[in-house]
Amino acid sequence: MSKEQMEIGAISKPRFEFRTFGQNFDEAAKRMARLSIPVPEKVWERSSDEIYILSRTNDINNTKIRDGKMDIKTYVQTVDGLEQWNPLMKGEFPIAAEVLRNEVFPAFMVEMPALTQETYTYEEFISMIENNPDLAAVRVHKQRFGYMVNNTICEVGNVLVNGAKIVTINSESTELEDIKKTIVDVKLEGVENINYLQAIKRVIGMINKPLAN
Repeated sequence: MSKEQMEIGAISKPRFEFRTFGQNFDEAAKRMARLSIPVPEKVWERSSDEIYILSRTNDINNTKIRDGKMDIKTYVQTVDGLEQWNPLMKGEFPIAAEVLRNEVFPAFMVEMPALTQETYTYEEFISMIENNPDLAAVRVHKQRFGYMVNNTICEVGNVLVNGAKIVTINSESTELEDIKKTIVDVKLEGVENINYLQAIKRVIGMINKPLAN
């Protein structure tokens, strides 16, 4: 069976991913840029402001809000140290109480707040998050530089987590062996695989563990 051709920004089968976070990946980033084939100009550099909703009781559902839309991905499996995540739900504000009751708060795995309205604005939703001691709304700014190495979608990113600057580098694909080759080629062997959920929790102190460097 032929391998799927990866395309940045395109919908594909659920991908596996290697990603890590730390203070400095200059050497790996330089190698990634040199090894990359040409990519579309629209992914040369992208910036976004997002809100991640973190739950002390849940590490398997990744919830973020960008441009007034909520996106929840759920952890599927780890194979050879590489994680696979699938879309769980997408919604936008104002959001129906039924969606919060049946999909959003169950994904956080915390006690359900009293939902007395039919719909909730973004501000009302964030207020519910801030009033729950097991949840945190974290501001994340991303400046991402896109590449393509060994038919894997790659990026290097400068990330601000509530203003604290960290760096991320990643490779993702439907093909495990292509990611493994990229890890070797950009010299990231032995570096811890850390997803966004884990990285942000470490930065804000919800998890007492350092980043990769």
